[in-house]
Amino acid sequence: MQLGSFLEVATFISAFLTILLILLQQRGASLGAGFGSSGELYTTRRGLEKSLFVTTIVCSVIFVGSILGLLLIPS
Repeated sequence: MQLGSFLEVATFISAFLTILLILLQQRGASLGAGFGSSGELYTTRRGLEKSLFVTTIVCSVIFVGSILGLLLIPS
């Protein structure tokens, strides 16, 4: 398998996973927060939510890195 085809597969998989992980994350504020009835202003991520957040960042970095790799290698 050549480097170019590997980067294309990595780009596709990381793009799909990034979209999926972003959609799985919870919103920071509910509908009531827009009308001034927010329960908490600042919360920390814990457990599965933190793992989901870190995995989203890793997939995004892989996506951007594979795109830059595809731009830099000669075709």
